[in-house]
Amino acid sequence: MSILLDGGTRVMIQGITGGQARNHVRYMRDYGTNIVCGVSPGKGGQEVAGVPVYDTVAAALRDHEVDLTVLFIGATRVKDAALEAVENGIPTTFILEDGVPLHDASEIMTRAAVGGVRVIGPSAQGMISPGKAKIGGTGGAEPGRVFRPGPAGVISRSGGMGVETSLLLSRHGIGQSSYIAIGGDLMTGTGFADLLPLFEADPDTRVIVLFGEPGTSHEEDAARLIASGAIAKPVVAFVAGLSLENLPQGLSFGHTSAIMGSGAGSASAKKAALRDAGVAVAERFNDLPRLVADRLG
Repeated sequence: MSILLDGGTRVMIQGITGGQARNHVRYMRDYGTNIVCGVSPGKGGQEVAGVPVYDTVAAALRDHEVDLTVLFIGATRVKDAALEAVENGIPTTFILEDGVPLHDASEIMTRAAVGGVRVIGPSAQGMISPGKAKIGGTGGAEPGRVFRPGPAGVISRSGGMGVETSLLLSRHGIGQSSYIAIGGDLMTGTGFADLLPLFEADPDTRVIVLFGEPGTSHEEDAARLIASGAIAKPVVAFVAGLSLENLPQGLSFGHTSAIMGSGAGSASAKKAALRDAGVAVAERFNDLPRLVADRLG
């Protein structure tokens, strides 16, 4: 099995006629992703790589059932596109773009919560269930060079470092059940604590790997959930950013969420919370394969 995405998941692409989307549609379809339709206002009636294009989400849904939509949309236009998906009840909306205005992201999350649907991102690089399907830029044109099927479910706030985490595991013979980048922005729709229960319920996932960063409460929320006993599977984590604690308080560095105040959101505090919850926390990034292998052993 996998979480949220497999070869049967019916995928819509919003912004499908853009140059980046056209490239990635080909990569995704070549990997097995079931792309059923696309949306691009004013371009209805066209096709992209054999995928029919519609002017609106509502028009596409009259002809197709959709489980997940991926937004290849610029930051200033994300809100309208995401709300169109949310208001039409698409179960999962995946926002790739970073730099989405905070008040736009807030409105998207609020409306999604009211509608009972899931939003992943903004700034979520992509998702893959190795050997089955992928969305976004994850793995590029050759995802098989990084990802392989296996027992480790991987969740990362960083797209780049999430891929590096998966590559490191693959090089040590540890494949992935599913990998998902949730985004590094200050406000994202789906966090570690939202995804942990999905991996807990997945019979093919035997260990869960988290790549964390300073800022936000994703790691602390995950620690509280794990400590509650709701997650029985072993969890291994690496939290980057200890060096940021030597910088002036309030300084943003890297992802927009890497803002710390009075110790809150710091890498050291996150590591302590995870350890207290029973998570195996790697001191060095290269320690991850050993810790994961120990818990699989």
